[in-house]
Amino acid sequence: MTDRLSAIGDDLERATGRDLRTHQRRRRRTITGAVAIALLVPGAAVAGSLLTTEEVARSMPAGTKFLAGTTPECTTVTDGVEYHCTIKGDFKAEVEDLKGTVEPTVDATKHVNGGCRSLRSDGREWRCYIGEAAVEQQIIGPDFLGAYAPSPGVG
Repeated sequence: MTDRLSAIGDDLERATGRDLRTHQRRRRRTITGAVAIALLVPGAAVAGSLLTTEEVARSMPAGTKFLAGTTPECTTVTDGVEYHCTIKGDFKAEVEDLKGTVEPTVDATKHVNGGCRSLRSDGREWRCYIGEAAVEQQIIGPDFLGAYAPSPGVG
């Protein structure tokens, strides 16, 4: 009887071990999938958030305090990705020469959705990139894309 109970105990132990390993693998896959979705969804939302030139124009002063009160006008270079913008109105930047300066853009939900690079020293002409394109252009960092930005940035 002892040998039989020992064999049943061994069988039960092996079955429990298999069940636990299967559960752990399933849990790991679920966690990995959840993390991937958490990373991909904000990027997709950001990339799809700006489709009109007016929205791109509004995102400039929303992301950069010295552009508040100006009237940017943008034209499409690559739809949903790249825009050429000019600034009308008075502003006072923190630096004299704005050529090459980069600034973030912020959407209507107050999240960083891209960024722009000044093409001229006077800051009147900008090239703006939305979503991952702004990261590729090294205007913003990958961790900044999609970040909450409750007010325009300074400096």
